Amino acid sequence: MSLSFAPASDAAIPLHVVTEDGLKDWLGVQPAAAQAWISAQGFTGGSGQAVTIAGPDGHPAWAAIGTGNTNSRKRSRFHLAAAASKLPKGDYAIASGLDPESAAVEALGWLLAGYRFDRYRTQSALLARLVAPEGVDSAQIEAVASGEALTRDLINTPASDMGPPQLEQAARDLADVHDARIDIIAGDDLLEQNFPMIHTVGRAADHAPRLIDMQWGRSGPKLTLVGKGVCFDTGGLNLKPGASMGLMKKDMGGAAAVLGLAHMIMATGVPVQLRVLIPAVENSVSGNAFRPGDILTSRKGLTVEINNTDAEGRLVLADALALADEDKPDQIISMATLTGAARVAVGPDLAPYFSDDPTFVAALEGAALAEQDPVWRLPFHDAYETMIEPGIADLDNAPKGGFAGCITAALFLRRFVTESPYAHFDIYGWQPSDAPARAKGGVGQGTRALLGALGPLLKL
Repeated sequence: MSLSFAPASDAAIPLHVVTEDGLKDWLGVQPAAAQAWISAQGFTGGSGQAVTIAGPDGHPAWAAIGTGNTNSRKRSRFHLAAAASKLPKGDYAIASGLDPESAAVEALGWLLAGYRFDRYRTQSALLARLVAPEGVDSAQIEAVASGEALTRDLINTPASDMGPPQLEQAARDLADVHDARIDIIAGDDLLEQNFPMIHTVGRAADHAPRLIDMQWGRSGPKLTLVGKGVCFDTGGLNLKPGASMGLMKKDMGGAAAVLGLAHMIMATGVPVQLRVLIPAVENSVSGNAFRPGDILTSRKGLTVEINNTDAEGRLVLADALALADEDKPDQIISMATLTGAARVAVGPDLAPYFSDDPTFVAALEGAALAEQDPVWRLPFHDAYETMIEPGIADLDNAPKGGFAGCITAALFLRRFVTESPYAHFDIYGWQPSDAPARAKGGVGQGTRALLGALGPLLKL
């Protein structure tokens, strides 16, 4: 699908953006017939409202959409997207009411409102197209929208069609588009090249586990993205109940997010040396599945006691993070649908992240606000380090008690990065119900904020 702007044209329908607070003043300067029609339609400038005014030929001559009041705007985002689906077919150009500070985000929201996951079922397209508002970087916005669409498509695709081989192919396709280099280590080669935990987690599945390594750019700061690619998670021998397994096609949401972010970076030409590492596995049940009580030796040499085979994501990420750290990049960022504890802490809409770097935090928080891509900082709380030290091995993959589960998982991952600045995102990757610009289903989280943060973070 193409998430792109309509071409600028004199035939585009003028579109006025109206707030509830400003409705009276705006309505007062409209022709009397238009005032009567707008009032008769019950248009109040409320969030998500739309109204069209017909010309002499019966076709829309101009239109208006509402963005609500100050309070409602605090409670939601992508206000133009909320009304886009209510407009009749046509190309629309903003005529008034959209402030320059929010134009780019609102335009992006409109494009994202046109996303449809139609691989398995035909779906009606968004009929109203937007002409890029004056002053925005339309190419940048379209690149971000296509990166987000890639993330959503990958997450929405069921494991029957998105196992490790298909995730590898998606990475290869992206590498081809951007002339990136890609290398795959799969099956028993993982053992020969010292990725024992990736191999162990994925060895019980029919599809061989693999490590995807994509690289792009030959100058600039080094940025390494590591994404959890567990294409389906049964829980292993610590089998999940059916209700908990229902959404496990999205357990590769971290991989989908970093691939979407990688597309945004490459498509917009961010001057970095980008590396994307994805351990792609299925956590399955078979006679050779790893067991509770096993002790694994990681690529970094740290030993890990397995107290729950359903805490597998941190194991595959650990080997990939160890490899990332060996290159000593300027920044390592991991993204993963890692813990239910993160969802309990902040819900599905916020992307929790961990960082001890004030520069990273300031850059990310500023970009998250500007891009309306909400994040929330959680602590690498050093006092909890003892919770991941079982005594019999260096680390415990699933500390007992259940307290601070997302923090202990982040502390576990941090043990495998000792030479490089590191940040970790424990995302949900799923929109539970339809919202403006965010259809129910897979969704990117934190990626637009990260894209916006790269400049100040890496001094580009």
